[in-house]
Amino acid sequence: MINKKLFAVIVIILIAACAQTPTAPSEPAVLAVMTHDSFEISEDVVAQFEAENDAKVQFLKAGDTGTALNKAILAKDNPLADVFYGVDNTFLSRALDEGIFEPYSSPLLSEIPDEFKLDPQNQALPVDFGDVCLNYDRSYFEEHKLLPPQNLEDLIKPEYQSLLVVENPASSSPGLAFLLTTIGHFGEDGYLDYWESLAANDVLVVNNWESAYYTEFSRWGGLRPIVVSYGSSPPFELIYAEEPMEEPPTGVIVGDETCFRQIEFVGILKGTHQRKLAEKWVDFMLSTRFQEDMPLNMYVFPVNSNAELNETFAQYLVIPNKTAVVSPEAIAAKRETWIQNWTETVLR
Repeated sequence: MINKKLFAVIVIILIAACAQTPTAPSEPAVLAVMTHDSFEISEDVVAQFEAENDAKVQFLKAGDTGTALNKAILAKDNPLADVFYGVDNTFLSRALDEGIFEPYSSPLLSEIPDEFKLDPQNQALPVDFGDVCLNYDRSYFEEHKLLPPQNLEDLIKPEYQSLLVVENPASSSPGLAFLLTTIGHFGEDGYLDYWESLAANDVLVVNNWESAYYTEFSRWGGLRPIVVSYGSSPPFELIYAEEPMEEPPTGVIVGDETCFRQIEFVGILKGTHQRKLAEKWVDFMLSTRFQEDMPLNMYVFPVNSNAELNETFAQYLVIPNKTAVVSPEAIAAKRETWIQNWTETVLR
């Protein structure tokens, strides 16, 4: 039988040894953020969030906005991520109706103007905005001694035949924004007639912005010198030009009701197992650190009124005086009908 005093000494030694044995460091918490394909952010910005929160952020790019939202809805009972970023005001009602988000009232909302807050329940919080506008390749029009179109009506004239590429509104948020532009300008009674004229003038339809801009647009080797893009695209072209330029190689058509204002949102997906970390990520996206990094990566602009804009953007950015307007209520009620009617008219 072991002596009781000896046994006590052995227990004390074992306890001390265990206390001195180093424990393995805990693994960082993983936050999955689902986005559209156009999402980009600087590595050092993400690294700052990860360091401050002992976390690892994994980005899941899931297609254009419409496609990504469809995936999030289909997986809402078993979410693919913790956070979803990129749903815009053209698709917002669908996301809210499907109930994919958990409400969260970020303290950073106090720094964002009310005009960007479209969800009073704070399931979807505004992150950025941009004007979807027609862009044109300056060199093409100079070489062909042709005046760039000034308004939507110009696009159906014979001199602009086969020059325009647009995105499919069923799968692309800028494509849907441009469809809404035509509805806002021509009205529900006139927009399909306009699209029939565009189709007769050989408009090209592709599935997403990347294909339209970097494959079909003549600025990047395509055959179409007019493309549905963003009002911020020209200064972006200037900033990232391989050789210095005095002015952007592209221009923007900003006649009355030729553009549509797009607001993008972020939301915490219902069923997340990283609720607290997801809240911190949403706060981070609304902070000036993240907001000031967006324009140089995603063609969009901060909603946080304290964020400062890059000098080149401030100099060359063209803001339309009068954008086309379609109410959120009308979009929610009629979006799918409008898209279906457009599909039957243009893609038949």
